Amino acid sequence: MTTLDTADDLSVRKRTIARHFANASDYDQHASIQQTVCQYLLGSIAHTKQSSVLEVGAGTGQMTRLLAAHIQSQYWLINELCNEQTATLQSILPTADVMIGDAETIDLAENNSLIVSANAVQWFDNPLSFVTQSAQRLQPGGQLVFSTFTPNNFLQIKTLTGQGLHYPDINEWQLALDSASFENIKLSTQRFDLPFPTPYAILKHMKLTGVSTNQTQAKSEDTQTFIWTKSRLQQFESDYWQQFSKKNDIGQLVVNLTYEVLIVSAFKL
Repeated sequence: MTTLDTADDLSVRKRTIARHFANASDYDQHASIQQTVCQYLLGSIAHTKQSSVLEVGAGTGQMTRLLAAHIQSQYWLINELCNEQTATLQSILPTADVMIGDAETIDLAENNSLIVSANAVQWFDNPLSFVTQSAQRLQPGGQLVFSTFTPNNFLQIKTLTGQGLHYPDINEWQLALDSASFENIKLSTQRFDLPFPTPYAILKHMKLTGVSTNQTQAKSEDTQTFIWTKSRLQQFESDYWQQFSKKNDIGQLVVNLTYEVLIVSAFKL
């Protein structure tokens, strides 16, 4: 087991993202959708016996735990952006090499039989580059399995604040996979509408799962930092109730937050 920490080399944006997740100490309690997605990914893995597994963006280890319990591999490399997660990830897979750093810029092992990434690729500066990087890191016949989110993800937040990550659509992912010479490509989407008692509870949920509406999108010249003010919060809550409220099964008025997940499985030629 070795641990390599390249966190000092992170860009300002990636440091911000790492800090958000480092502060999300109750992540697993609130990330029920992410846990469900990990189960989908596990079900997409073709072979339980592997020669070399690379996990990208392991986070708190939700996917790592499933891999450790169900997949056998001669070699494991676990990558994560946040160095606060090192001890947790090492405890899940004591024989693994843990590499802390930005998966977009650091050298990760090549010749892997399986690459897995759960709910992480959307934080890349260039999410589609994950496909070409993975093609370079897989052995012929190796499998790529990952999840990310579609442009419909958190649609209510984007509608009301204009803030949020840029998510490539399913056609862009298909084109990237075709261009990188993957075969047996399977892409599927799952939509979850999560009910909350108030719009404020939605903002709290997002914070507890490491997501913030500001300072996390890739910067462009016209990107301005989004700052919550008292009046902006009041307007947000009022608009949310007006546009996105509905009654639940027992007649209570709730507001929904939409998660729309993209699950991808493909094999290197």
